[in-house]
Amino acid sequence: MPRKCGGCDKNAILKRPKTGDALCKECFFWAFEEEIHHTIESAKLFSPGETVAIGASGGKDSTVLAHTMKILNERHGYGLNLILLSVDEGITGYRDDSLETVKRNQQQYDLPLTIVSYEELYGWTMDAIVKQIGLKNNCTFCGVFRRQALDRGAMKLGANKIVTGHNADDIAETVIMNVLRGDIARLQRCTAITTGTEGYLPRCKPFKYTYEKEIVMYAYFKKLDYFSTECIYSPNAYRGFARAYIKDLEKIRPSSIIDIIHSGESLSVKKDVRMPTQTVCTRCNFISSNDVCKACVMLEGLNKGRPRLGIGKLHKERRKWEEELEEQSKILSNGDGTTPLCCGGGKCGADGGGECGTDEGGECGTDSGGCKN
Repeated sequence: MPRKCGGCDKNAILKRPKTGDALCKECFFWAFEEEIHHTIESAKLFSPGETVAIGASGGKDSTVLAHTMKILNERHGYGLNLILLSVDEGITGYRDDSLETVKRNQQQYDLPLTIVSYEELYGWTMDAIVKQIGLKNNCTFCGVFRRQALDRGAMKLGANKIVTGHNADDIAETVIMNVLRGDIARLQRCTAITTGTEGYLPRCKPFKYTYEKEIVMYAYFKKLDYFSTECIYSPNAYRGFARAYIKDLEKIRPSSIIDIIHSGESLSVKKDVRMPTQTVCTRCNFISSNDVCKACVMLEGLNKGRPRLGIGKLHKERRKWEEELEEQSKILSNGDGTTPLCCGGGKCGADGGGECGTDEGGECGTDSGGCKN
C-alpha cells in the first residue's frame, strides 16, 4: 500500500534525506522553500530595498538558489532587487557551456545577468593558468580569483550583498578541510552564514542548512534547467577527498553533515591564538588579511613566470626567487661585482636592455664568447 504524505492526503513519492519525512512533490517544495525562508529570516540576511547579486554558475546549487530567491522574494515581500552574476573562468568545454545555461536561466527567471571574466580582470584564463602551473594547484588559483571576481562584479553593479549556493555539504567539507590543515582562522569563520561584513560586500549562504541531495531532488522534480558536468580540472582537488569522507559518514549517520556544521559553530579559540586582521590590499584595494592580497600575489607570480609564489609559504618561494636573482646577478658580473666591459656602452647589455643580451639569444653575450661590438 502506498505511503501517505506527511503533509496532506496524497500518496508520498519521496523520503526527505534530511528529516526522513515521506512527502508528495507539492509538500516537499513548500517545506524546502520555507526552511530556506526560515534560515533567511532567523539570520536577518537581507533588508528591503537591497540589491542582491546571485552567484550564478549554471550548476544545480546556483540554479536552485536563483529559483528559490525569486519565489521567496515575491512570496514574502523581501523587497530585493535580484541580479544574476556569473564568472567566466575561461575553461574551454566547461564554463562556456555552463554559461549558456545561465543565459537561459536569465530568460526563465526574468532576472538581469552580468558576466565578468578572468581574462578581463586578470589577463589570464584558467586554461592558460593550468598550462603554466599544472593540474596540482589549479583549484587554489581558481578559488582565489573567483572570490575576488565576484566582489568586483558585484561592486560594478552596485550590489549590497552577494548570495552563493554553498550548501550544508559544502560547509561540512570546509570544516573537515580546515581541521586537516590546522587552519584555525578559517575554521572559526567557515561556518558563518554571512562573511565579509568587515569588508566591502557581505556574502550570504541561504543554503547553509540545506542538504545537497535535497537540492538535487528539488531541481529534478521542478524540472529546472541546470548544467551538471563536473569541472575538467577538479578531479585532483583536495576538497574531493573531504567530500568522499563525508559521504561515507552520511551512509552510517545521516545527520553527520549537520552535526559537523554545529561542531564548527561551537568551536572556540584560545585568546592567545593570533588571528589575522582584515585590511585592504595596497595594490587592488580589495579586502585582504595581508598588505598584498592573495590574488595579487598569485597574479604577480603568473606574470613573472613564478606561479608558485602564490602557493604554500610565500616567504620560502620568494626567498628562493631572490637567491636565484642574486645568482644570476653574479653570473652577469665578472665574479667580483664589477660589470663586464661589453656592457659599458655597446649595443648589448647583460640585463637584456640593449639590442641583444644573455637572455635574448642575440649576437653577443657574456656567457657565449664575449661581445662582438
